[in-house]
Amino acid sequence: MPENRIPSLEHLATAILLLDSEARIAYLNPAAENLFDVSRKHLLGHPLQHVFTQTGQLAAAMQHALNNHASYIEHELTLGTPNHGKLQLRAAITPLNHDDNHRLLLEFHPIDRPLRLAREEQMLDQTQANRLLLRNLAHEIKNPLGGIRGAAQLLEQELDRPGLREYTQVIIQEADRLRSLMEKLLTPQSMPHFGALNIHEVLERVRSVVLAEIPEGLTISRDYDISLPHLRGDKEQLIQVMLNIVRNAAQAMHGRGSIVLRTRIARQVTLMRKLHRLVVMVQIIDNGPGIPEHLRDKIFYPLVSGRPDGHGLGLTLAQDFVSQHQGSLEVASEPGRTCFTVLLPLQHE
Repeated sequence: MPENRIPSLEHLATAILLLDSEARIAYLNPAAENLFDVSRKHLLGHPLQHVFTQTGQLAAAMQHALNNHASYIEHELTLGTPNHGKLQLRAAITPLNHDDNHRLLLEFHPIDRPLRLAREEQMLDQTQANRLLLRNLAHEIKNPLGGIRGAAQLLEQELDRPGLREYTQVIIQEADRLRSLMEKLLTPQSMPHFGALNIHEVLERVRSVVLAEIPEGLTISRDYDISLPHLRGDKEQLIQVMLNIVRNAAQAMHGRGSIVLRTRIARQVTLMRKLHRLVVMVQIIDNGPGIPEHLRDKIFYPLVSGRPDGHGLGLTLAQDFVSQHQGSLEVASEPGRTCFTVLLPLQHE
């Protein structure tokens, strides 16, 4: 089907689909591409049921509109999408005349947008609280560690039995580990250095590092939109963000599974209370066991980890770095699919 564009609909923030007489997608605007995270070339000419899942509720609403020759609104609609899983939407279906082969106009509004804005407000408050907690915790713990380590070294020199030195070595090694942890706690206090960067260079660096750490059993595939423009950001901070997320995914799968690195442009997105026409969206998707339900609401809190040997700082630091870029970091998880989504504005104030 030839690709056609309708100027009056191209710049709307509302997601629009036009269906022909056979319920095939004849047109979708950029807002619909953004909402469903798929390009129009992959949808045009395809029937709805071949593109989406769980279309029964939508099909019933469409039939109602056609039978009554009037617009019909479905206030709570669940629709399965190729890349975002289930979306909760409000849909308005309007019958059209057949002059241009367009039979139905479908408008979609995500009903979780107010929830997302509320989560962003919560993230801002949480990030500030995390920074204060991390700074205080680091200063309170770092100073006594030197004394503990020094005392253990002196004690080791006085021990007559070599077997007892195993215990002093445990003290020294744990003190060193805690000192390293405190250095990580203080890292977010450094100011970012912004410059033009290619997000794919960041992801390729992360991919190579993780594959070097786990050479067997793990696959990391790319799903890049190579047309993405450069954005302004701190390259080292963004490498750390992506590295922490990818490492967490690999460790959750015990080094065996698949991870997808996906990039897209998202349109008309509010970040840090500011509407951006275009933002860069990075998604890191794994097929692991998912985040335990009791941790999903706390996953970005400091010192919260799903692993016995985890320190629970990787995602906290990632969220802090993303916040410094005026972006957002969200996660959706269920068994078999966990997706971290990073949204970064192209232009940064």
